[in-house]
Amino acid sequence: MTSILITGASRGIGAAAHTALKAAGCTVIGQSTTGGDGLIAADLAAQRAADALWEQALARANGRIDVVVNNAGVFEAASIDDADGFATAWARSLAINLQSAADLCRHAVLHFQQHGGGRIINVASRAGHRGDSPNHWHYAAAKGGMLAMTKSIARAYAAQGILAFAITPGFTMTGMAEEYLASRGGDKLLADIPLGRVASPQEVAETIRWLATTAPASLTGATIDINGASYVR
Repeated sequence: MTSILITGASRGIGAAAHTALKAAGCTVIGQSTTGGDGLIAADLAAQRAADALWEQALARANGRIDVVVNNAGVFEAASIDDADGFATAWARSLAINLQSAADLCRHAVLHFQQHGGGRIINVASRAGHRGDSPNHWHYAAAKGGMLAMTKSIARAYAAQGILAFAITPGFTMTGMAEEYLASRGGDKLLADIPLGRVASPQEVAETIRWLATTAPASLTGATIDINGASYVR
């Protein structure tokens, strides 16, 4: 049975992916900041929190993890007019959106090298390609870094059976997206999506399930866009 660690599993995309992967017959170990409902509690803003999370997840998985899904993220405004707030927001965003994912990727690669391979799925964002709002430089930068990290892992370790994929959702109807849409005029933003609506968490979750279980190995290094054609490459 495939054993999967997924971060940010308490709501939105993470919760939907947790459900989809369990329905597919996988053993799913989830993380959230506060824990509860069987999830491991880990504050990924704290330095080296991912290390402790990995050890707890490995224990729950009886020593073998096959797939890591880095989904945890924050989307908090940082005004360039507030130097202290800007620095704080950048540090927190990079810690959660990028550094914790990098730490888990490091653990995963070392673990997979000992066990004949595995899969990494990094949930990035359309913002990693096209940038984001004036108050969210940090978010775009972190997600762009996640994309570059995914490609680096794929190229470095494919011969060892270690596969890495990225997903770049646009707006997805989660708590973060709902707040953002409301703050910037939802109708205008929706008009920029040719599909006419934002993605559902279940649509993104299905993409994660496919990459975690049945996507072909030759897809390693790829980024899957899921944004209703609001950004095409």
